[in-house]
Amino acid sequence: METQPAGVRLLEDVRRDLAAVSLPLALPTAEQARLEIRNSVAQLDDYVLPRYRSLDAPLLAVVGGSTGAGKSTLVNALVGHPVTRAGAIRPTTRQPILLHHPSEADWFEDQRVLPGLSRIRGTVVPAPAAATPAATAAPAGVAGPSTDTAPVTSLVLVGEPAVPAGIALLDAPDVDSISDENRRLAGQLLAAADLWIFVTTANRYADAVPWKLLLNAASRDIMVAVVLDRVPPAAEAEVSEDLRSMLAREGLGAARLFVIPEVALGSSGMLPGETVEPLKAWLRGLADDAAARADIARRTLHGAVRDLGHRVGRIADAAKEQGRAATLLGDDVRAAYQDAGTRIIDATKDGALLRGEVLARWQDFVGTGEFFRSLEQNVGRFRDRLGAFFRGEPAPAVDVETAIETGLHAVIVDEAAKAAEDADQRWRSDPAGRQLLGADDLSGTSPGFADLVAAEIRDWQAGLMELIRTEGQDKRTQARWLSFGINGLGAALMIVVFSMTAGLTGLEIGVAGGTAVVGQKLLEAVFGEDAVRRLARTARDDLSSRCRSLLAAEQERFLDRLAPEAGQAAVGLAEHARALTRLVDAT
Repeated sequence: METQPAGVRLLEDVRRDLAAVSLPLALPTAEQARLEIRNSVAQLDDYVLPRYRSLDAPLLAVVGGSTGAGKSTLVNALVGHPVTRAGAIRPTTRQPILLHHPSEADWFEDQRVLPGLSRIRGTVVPAPAAATPAATAAPAGVAGPSTDTAPVTSLVLVGEPAVPAGIALLDAPDVDSISDENRRLAGQLLAAADLWIFVTTANRYADAVPWKLLLNAASRDIMVAVVLDRVPPAAEAEVSEDLRSMLAREGLGAARLFVIPEVALGSSGMLPGETVEPLKAWLRGLADDAAARADIARRTLHGAVRDLGHRVGRIADAAKEQGRAATLLGDDVRAAYQDAGTRIIDATKDGALLRGEVLARWQDFVGTGEFFRSLEQNVGRFRDRLGAFFRGEPAPAVDVETAIETGLHAVIVDEAAKAAEDADQRWRSDPAGRQLLGADDLSGTSPGFADLVAAEIRDWQAGLMELIRTEGQDKRTQARWLSFGINGLGAALMIVVFSMTAGLTGLEIGVAGGTAVVGQKLLEAVFGEDAVRRLARTARDDLSSRCRSLLAAEQERFLDRLAPEAGQAAVGLAEHARALTRLVDAT
């Protein structure tokens, strides 16, 4: 795999977009997808990007395995003296220790790999002459055995001449540690490896946890060396054959198998040198062969990028599901508030607002029932009668405006509250919606909504007055509307706006209809029939627009909890998955 700039840019884009993905909804695929995202970003940072940029860097061989398998004892034996703690207290290896040839310190001190772990430069402390295995020396600065669950944030670097140039050894925590943090760290370190040295024992080689990791290695096509430790001589042939068969069945038939017999440890807890000589020779052979090292790096990187492509594809599918679910939840909210908007507009068209207080104030304004009985169809005579009436002292038109404001305000606030309750109930019937709501109750209107509605109604009424002023600029109508008063005509226009449904135009439909006819005739007497229709239509459209805007703003407290960008991210992630596949296929 060539380290082309285009490949680096693709991987950087994938890393950026994965880190930005939000999967907030409680869907069946969400938790696994979030884990996939975390693991993918970590592996890009810890291994894929660093190795892609530096194929000639030393190989990183991570020594991993089960609790008590003898990883640290093996590492000590490979370098010929104690450098890492081993013992019966669990967990033992907690602080990861990276052993490298002194000449290759620069490759690891600059945080090229595992950038999330700070570096501690360690030195080897000589072991006591009669040390027990549990008391073997550790690099300076490394804590002793502990069950502390605080996250490990550092990596100890030890320059060790016995480690061949070209390969570094990293002693990792137990993959099945009693510490959650240890297990997480072990998985992170293994994901950053060019090759695995996997340590197990004769009585635990079939355990489920190690095999889960070995199967992951097979899926990534990573090179694996399996060390079968503490094998009784009498059982070596049988156990070795069984393990080889298991490895072959699971796609790991090419894995190298090294057997370490069950022997007594030396006074410093050391294995006899001859027991690990085959493994040492294999590592030296890799270190001496630059072409072989490059092949291992390419093979592991190739498998990691291919596996990354599969994971990104699954994450894209999960993001797509999030987008669909967010759309459905958003549609539920929009439908609830759209229905509320329709009900508000219907309430302003069916004459309902012309009853009660509004009707009483309008009748006070235009006169008694005697006034209604005196209506005549002749516009001129009607105008004369109205003009004579308004030159008296009727009740203020502002009382009509106030009554309309109060009635309209009650309708809008009530319907917005119903929409909120409807939206809240719809979300609570869905697990994803319930998670988004949490303990919050959004079934009522938001604080301050009533004040916003009142202000919007007043603005609408002021706009109505401006419409009348604009319409009355013509000299022929100016005297007429001035004689009636701007507030009186405004009140009449509001009355007409609230009675625009078909059929509600005659006295035969009752008091509300008569009320509307008075307002309509008054306006027609001043502006003419066509102008009245235009004014009423403009005023109604303005009212409808303001109501929709109020409801749209109110529904945002639901919609703000959604992450619709997840659906958009799915498209980009799916393309990334295809691009990663093309990148692998091109090599």
